[in-house]
Amino acid sequence: MEMNNRIAVITGGSGGIGQAMAKAFLAQGARGIVLADLDANAVASAAEALGVDGMACDVTKENDVKALADYTIEKHGQIDLFCSNAGAGGDGLLTDASNDVWQMQWDLHVMSHMYAARAVLPSMIERGEGYLLNTASAAGLLAAIGSGPYTVTKAAAVKFAEFVSITHGDEGIRVSVLCPQ
Repeated sequence: MEMNNRIAVITGGSGGIGQAMAKAFLAQGARGIVLADLDANAVASAAEALGVDGMACDVTKENDVKALADYTIEKHGQIDLFCSNAGAGGDGLLTDASNDVWQMQWDLHVMSHMYAARAVLPSMIERGEGYLLNTASAAGLLAAIGSGPYTVTKAAAVKFAEFVSITHGDEGIRVSVLCPQ
């Protein structure tokens, strides 16, 4: 997607890949960027440093993701690109990773993408265009030994993006998956 005059939302935006995305989009002429992250102080600092908007958001809570989308649309009129980038590691295997770890990884790496899609697809479909960029991991393509919850949920994130692309591609929705290693 050409970013000139576009509006982007980036979850996991206070550092790492999220910050790199924001800097690249600004360099390409983005009209507006909203960074979101769980840590309110970190996202406020990151947003201030880049001169963009920032907002605390727990992407594992659907209401938070909806509020993020609503805020962005209210402030900027639309969302052209939603980068569902938040994530975290989760070590362990079947016998030593607790159910809580598995659930946290599922909520963070799969449900957060679904919540984002639910929040932004209606307005994107109405406009006939929009882009979802979901960060997964190379662990979603090739199993990461020693990290069952992480690799399984990252694989599900890849498949979810494929599903959304197939389901909504004819409506102008594009989907990509970033799989860093």
